[in-house]
Amino acid sequence: MSGNFFSNYIFISAFVLFAIGFTMLVFQRNLIKKIIGLDIMDSGVYLFLTSMGYIRGKLSAIGTDLASNVEAYANPIPAGLVLTGIVVSVSVSAIMLALAVRLYRKYRTLDVDKIYMYEKKSHDLTK
Repeated sequence: MSGNFFSNYIFISAFVLFAIGFTMLVFQRNLIKKIIGLDIMDSGVYLFLTSMGYIRGKLSAIGTDLASNVEAYANPIPAGLVLTGIVVSVSVSAIMLALAVRLYRKYRTLDVDKIYMYEKKSHDLTK
C-alpha cells in the first residue's frame, strides 16, 4: 500500500489542492479568500492535467525535428491545454479582484453575507 501511495503522490497532491481550494470557496465569507481558493483549486486541476499528460521516457516535441521518430515524443496537447487554462484563470482572477475592489468601494466590506444584506436592504427600500 505504501508503494502505491508514493507512486500516486502527484494525484493525491492535486486532489488535496483541489479540496483545499473548494473548501475555501464554499466556507469563506471574504471575497479575497474565495478568489484565492479558486486559484488554489485551479492549481490542483492543472497539476492533475499535467500529470496525466506526462509519459515517462518520452521527449518534449518543442524545438526538435519530429520527422525522425514520432513515437519518441509525448503528446503536446495536455501541456497546451494547461497553458491556456493558466492564462484564462489569471484573466478571471484579475477580473474578480477588480470586482472585489469595486464592491469594497461601494459597501466598505468584503464579507459576502454583509454585501448581500446591504443589497437586500437597499432593494427593499426602493419598493
